[in-house]
Amino acid sequence: MKTKNTYLLIVLMLFSIVINAQDENQNNITSEPLVTDRPDATEASSTVGKGILQIETGGLYESFEENAVTSQSYTFNTTLVRYGILDNIELRLGWDFVEGVTKVNGNKLNNVTSGLSPLLLGVKIDIAEEKNGMPEIAFIGHVFPLFSASKDYRPETTGVDFRFSLSHTLSDNSSLGYNIGAQWGDDSSEAAAIYTLAYGYSFTDKFGMYAELYGDLPEDSSANHYWDAGLTYLLSNDLQLDAYVGTSITEGQDILIGLGASFRIPTK
Repeated sequence: MKTKNTYLLIVLMLFSIVINAQDENQNNITSEPLVTDRPDATEASSTVGKGILQIETGGLYESFEENAVTSQSYTFNTTLVRYGILDNIELRLGWDFVEGVTKVNGNKLNNVTSGLSPLLLGVKIDIAEEKNGMPEIAFIGHVFPLFSASKDYRPETTGVDFRFSLSHTLSDNSSLGYNIGAQWGDDSSEAAAIYTLAYGYSFTDKFGMYAELYGDLPEDSSANHYWDAGLTYLLSNDLQLDAYVGTSITEGQDILIGLGASFRIPTK
C-alpha cells in the first residue's frame, strides 16, 4: 500500500512541475496526422495537444486452450478517450466491455461472464522532446477504481500502473518506441514490471505497419511475454483504421485478433 501511495505522490509532483513549465505557445497540431496509443501495447510518447479530443476504440478476440479446456474472451469496446488540457498534458478515460466463454472438448459451458472492466482514469505528461540522439519521453499513470467494474470483472483492490514512454526516429519512414514501468492489480499485492518494444514503418504517407514485443515480470510469479504485429491506414489526418494479430511467447494466449479506429476532434 505504501508503494501505491508513493506512486501517486510522484504523479502529483510531476503534474505540478510540468504545469509550472508549460509553454504558452501553441502548435497547429491538427495539420499533422494524429498519433495514437493503439493498436499496439506501446503507448505513444506524445500527448494529443491542448483542446484536442481523441477517441480510440475497437474490439478484440483472445483464445487459450489447455487440457481440452478453451478460454475465449471477446472485448467489444476498448474505448480510450484522451483530452489535452495543456499542450503537454492530457487526461485519459477508458472502459472495456468484455465477455468470457469457456469450452470443454468444444462444448460451451453455461458460466459465461460479461460486463465492464474497471474504469481507467489517468494522465499523460510530456517530459522531453527528441533532441541530439536523446528520445522523446512522456510519463503515463493510471488508476482503476474497483467500484466501476461489473460484478463478473470486479477485483477486490484498486489497481494502479505507471510507465515511461520513449521513442526514437530512425529514418523518415521508421521509428522505435518502448515503454517501461510497473503495475499493481489482478487482486495481487505484488508489483509487476512492464515493458514494451515496438518498431514502426510507414510504406506511404497513409499506410503503415508495426511489430512488437511486450510483457510483464511479476515479483513472485513467472514472467509473461507476448508479440503482436499490425497495420494502420490513415483515411485522413484525423481518422485512422487499424488491424492486428498476436500470440504469447510464454503460455497464456494462443491467438489475439483485433480491429479498431481512432479519430481526433479539435474542441477549441
